Amino acid sequence: MRVLIIGSLAAELGQAARMAMARGARIAQADDPDTALDRLRADGGIDLVLCDLRHDIGTLLRALAQERIVVPVVACGVNAQADAAVRAIRDGAREFLPLPPDPELIAAILAAVADQDHALIFADPVMAATIRRAEQVAGADASVLITGESGTGKEVLARHIHRRSRRAAGPFVALNCAAIPETLLESELFGHEKGAFSGALARRMGKFEAADGGTLLLDEIGEMDLRLQAKLLRAIQEREIDRVGGARPVRVNVRILATTNRDLAAEAAKGRFREDLYFRLDVVALHIPPLRERRGDVAALAAHFARAYAEANGVPARPLSPLALARLNAHAWRGNVRELENAVHRAVLLASGDAIGPEAIELHGASAPEPAASPAGGVAGLVGRSVAEVERDLIIQTLHATSGNRTHAATILGISIRALRNKLRDYAAEGLAVPPPAVGISA
Repeated sequence: MRVLIIGSLAAELGQAARMAMARGARIAQADDPDTALDRLRADGGIDLVLCDLRHDIGTLLRALAQERIVVPVVACGVNAQADAAVRAIRDGAREFLPLPPDPELIAAILAAVADQDHALIFADPVMAATIRRAEQVAGADASVLITGESGTGKEVLARHIHRRSRRAAGPFVALNCAAIPETLLESELFGHEKGAFSGALARRMGKFEAADGGTLLLDEIGEMDLRLQAKLLRAIQEREIDRVGGARPVRVNVRILATTNRDLAAEAAKGRFREDLYFRLDVVALHIPPLRERRGDVAALAAHFARAYAEANGVPARPLSPLALARLNAHAWRGNVRELENAVHRAVLLASGDAIGPEAIELHGASAPEPAASPAGGVAGLVGRSVAEVERDLIIQTLHATSGNRTHAATILGISIRALRNKLRDYAAEGLAVPPPAVGISA
């Protein structure tokens, strides 16, 4: 991870920098926001900004928004600066880091930005076959499409491929296509020239240039707008990009890895994803099975998470008891590895004694009793119905509950607004009544 610190490293902020470096971060420093903006324009590989509250964080955040630079900003200062910290959070800062810094809080912030543990842990033969296939193609420069449900570890596998590739010494740059608004994604990918749009005060390097000589991961590629897919296809084919507002192309040397939880072939057949881009990405396909189909990984992953979270929380490392493991193995794991990680994290904090027992394992969903039928239907009466029917009813009911606010409904459902729109378009084509968008809310 690459961290840009805005402020002097002479005192407490320097301690934060050293703690971050101890956790594996690479540090860059800028004396003030203007210098930091110059650095961010020239380097699309910065993952996190730590900014001293002595600087005007609100102005910095507005400048980042104007120039379409997407990077999380954490405000740093002493507790006596509480009012300034509140203002920074209201202006859009991701977190507030009190100074002098706490090592575990630094670790938590870095982990939150990284969003996951990148260790590749497996024991199940099904997953082992996927890893063997990944390592077989890692040394090539071919594009790889990694598919699987949310939470299965697609980015972890992508990072493993990069580490085993000839590009391992080069940068690994990840971009979540679902997390960035469509209006910002083009600039984030390809960069922009000074004056390309209102607020573009200087040239800015995009993720393609930041990944030059290395690997670019396009996470959740299925969420990308069709217009932008055309520009991405050209970049992959020609090995050159056009910055937004640029007059001439820029050569890049990048290997593309892409992940999705969608069936891109089906999406292409429906006109939602470019078929030519699908074939360009799908040179090698890797599928990560859901955790419920690789039960042999549950114990190995649980033991790994138990050790990691015991260390992170400063508690004794304890093994999982046989009964605790049996409880974990019996669970459905609809949230896959991410759900298992959260369950073990809770267990580490709740356990007492020399081992983590079953009483510390709090799970949701698998062991819950079937709800009784109700006149309104609700979630009852699921037996005999297809998953598509249940999903459709859940989406429609959520839209009714949010008075047609599709953005709010998508957040509740845990899907992107684009995915929700696609679902509603399908339902309308089937002749179903779809709640109209709320007044003043974009469809």
